[in-house]
Amino acid sequence: LFHFKIILGKIGVPVAENFRLEQSTISDTIQEGQVCVRTLYLSVDPYMRYRMNEDAGSDYLQPWQLSEVADGGGVGVVEESKHNNFAKGDFVTSFNWPWQTVAILDGGLLQKLVPQLVDGRLSFFLGAAGITGLSALLGIKEKGHVRAGANQTMVVSGAGGACGSLAGQIGRLEGCTRVVGIAGTDEKCSILVSEMGFDAAINYKKGNVAEQLRELCPGGVDVYFDNVGGDISDAVISQMNQNSHVVLCGQISQYNKEMSYPPPLPLEVEKIRKERNITRERFLVLNYMDKKEASILQLCQWIKEGKLKV
Repeated sequence: LFHFKIILGKIGVPVAENFRLEQSTISDTIQEGQVCVRTLYLSVDPYMRYRMNEDAGSDYLQPWQLSEVADGGGVGVVEESKHNNFAKGDFVTSFNWPWQTVAILDGGLLQKLVPQLVDGRLSFFLGAAGITGLSALLGIKEKGHVRAGANQTMVVSGAGGACGSLAGQIGRLEGCTRVVGIAGTDEKCSILVSEMGFDAAINYKKGNVAEQLRELCPGGVDVYFDNVGGDISDAVISQMNQNSHVVLCGQISQYNKEMSYPPPLPLEVEKIRKERNITRERFLVLNYMDKKEASILQLCQWIKEGKLKV
């Protein structure tokens, strides 16, 4: 058994020395209600940066404890079961999967997966058909107010990432007529346009983002899917239209700093937001669990039909 442990947490940029890899043994027997699983996939996500702090700053996220095994979204296969819902060979997932090769888990914390929904590509249940896809789809539906036929322009920051690349495609599927992505390399920008169906993409490391936005979004911005915060978001919000909407999905440019969530906007940008009645509300997938099943089925259907590229 190999497992990954956290050994230090503080404000700043995480480094390799914050973690250690250990080898140990696991119990030969499992108790009633438990399941022994072998790990297949682990998801490494931006929110985990918060969990490296002594206080995760959230009521729904617990900080990783020093010298304890790290955890997060995971997928694995059942090797032995003493829980009525699971049998050997079942594929299962959990949001609190320990970062170890083999684990004995409480069966009540696991959900059974249907591999056929993703044509056997189990890792998709941690991405496009999991919490990442739900963040994009529910964020757009619940906070983006996209309406077919309304001729809306959407901008996505962090557009080359797991969530952003899906958000731009979903914005199009939901009815946006123009989708512009912001990413950090020419290669990402090229893929967004040639493969993901974005109309245009901006490399924020080259040239002036505000000027490029004015050129690429001549009618202004109606929906902004915000993954990054900071200067890029300030530039986008400054060009948003009256009664437009920010989908506040993430603020990754701020995660290594002391911050409240969502971080406040600079005074001049907040003034624009208020004057133009731009909504910018915190968005949590956990608040929409009643829509989870139908949303995942929709995501899987789009993936199978080739309408959503992963």
